[in-house]
Amino acid sequence: MRSHVSVSWGEPATYRFDLEEVQPMPHDQARHWLDEQFTVLGCDPIRPTGKVLTADKILRVAEAAGEAHFRDAAHGDWAMAFARAASAALAKPVVSVDVPNHALNY
Repeated sequence: MRSHVSVSWGEPATYRFDLEEVQPMPHDQARHWLDEQFTVLGCDPIRPTGKVLTADKILRVAEAAGEAHFRDAAHGDWAMAFARAASAALAKPVVSVDVPNHALNY
């Protein structure tokens, strides 16, 4: 079964992370990593109620980190951790994050 996460800022700027040969991240560790990044990056909840769904957290963290965190090799470890966390937190092998359209598909 294929397993990857893609993060896009539009057609020419799509970054794909292959998770086939990567150790899966445990679900609780993935949720903790996303919670931590949400706080560190100063993300705000999307919903007026303040409730933050896992999908919202993934979108906000990707948006706050910016394209450079996915494009630049200097941030490669962070980007792979994001991909592993997104896949594990959603319990889905294929995840697509469309940052400009605030869309998450799996």
